[in-house]
Amino acid sequence: MRLPLLARRTHKWLALVVGLQVVLWTLTGLYMTAVHIDIIHGDHFVRTPKEQPVDVSTLVEPSILASRFPGLQTVQLTRFMEKPAYVLQSSSGFALVDATSGQTLSPIDETKARALARHWYAGEGDIVRVDLITKVPLEVQTRPVPLWRVEFEGWDKPTFYFSPLTGEMIARRHELWRLFDFMWMFHIMDYDDRTDVNNPLLRTATVLAVLMSATGLWLLLYSFPKRKRKKSKAKA
Repeated sequence: MRLPLLARRTHKWLALVVGLQVVLWTLTGLYMTAVHIDIIHGDHFVRTPKEQPVDVSTLVEPSILASRFPGLQTVQLTRFMEKPAYVLQSSSGFALVDATSGQTLSPIDETKARALARHWYAGEGDIVRVDLITKVPLEVQTRPVPLWRVEFEGWDKPTFYFSPLTGEMIARRHELWRLFDFMWMFHIMDYDDRTDVNNPLLRTATVLAVLMSATGLWLLLYSFPKRKRKKSKAKA
């Protein structure tokens, strides 16, 4: 078989096998670069917290809490809706405590979850749905449950996820993020968890795409016209 024909056939069959995926890589990559990553992360939905000093003399001594929380391991000073609070980790799990009064704030109920979501939301829309979920959805699949899911009105469906034990915002999601996640699934070719960027399907498609490009370059060599050699004139 002639080399130009071999190059053409090899390139054609490789393009038929992996060509669609190459197009998907291009389209999904275009979306993921066109939309700023801060927008994807939903930073514009979250209000910037006020930097306020904490008067430590007004705080409850963490050692006092040890008797109430057996096996106390760590005490972290944080803020719960602008008020000082402790996140405690003990042998029984996590708990949220008011750092000035020592009152236990967790587990957070629906009323507090609504207030917490409204406190952090930078938009103007109202809350349309609040759920305490015990089965983790795909969009927050690595986070531990239970979680409070608070959704606001709007075409992009801004959604906050909070821990009922610590009051921490675990994740924020919206439609542009969900579209990004959908694009990411096709980009890395992980159609289950959308997390494995080194799966066998992606590696195979990558090798085939490289071979397709190589055979395209090989075929390109035969597309240039060959210069005809000038025949030497016969001597008189």
